[in-house]
Amino acid sequence: MKLKLDENLSRYLKDNLTALNHDVTTAAEEGLLGKDDTEVAGAAKREGRMLFTLDVKFADIREYPPGDHPGLVLFRPARLGPLTVNRFVEAFAQSTDLEQLAKCVVVVEPLQIRVRRPPGNE
Repeated sequence: MKLKLDENLSRYLKDNLTALNHDVTTAAEEGLLGKDDTEVAGAAKREGRMLFTLDVKFADIREYPPGDHPGLVLFRPARLGPLTVNRFVEAFAQSTDLEQLAKCVVVVEPLQIRVRRPPGNE
């Protein structure tokens, strides 16, 4: 799966996600640090990359409706320390078939995963 990590996720996740056979880029690598969310989402869409983020704005299905992008995954770990977040994201990526979440808006929390699918794919 092609992934993009937004600026709120550690760049150190890239190597671990790449080791799981994902094609990963970061917002920093593409000069997107500090850019508007729509620019980051637009870059991910143009590149066909699922966006991994901690930014709750990306879960707004009015702004980013399911089916209108390669996929958005919002992580909501219990704690926001870098190591905790990295482990949380890695565990999700390792235990989940990301292809099944293409074009969806996904919210990953410690005790549940909520998936909003494109119309017709519910």
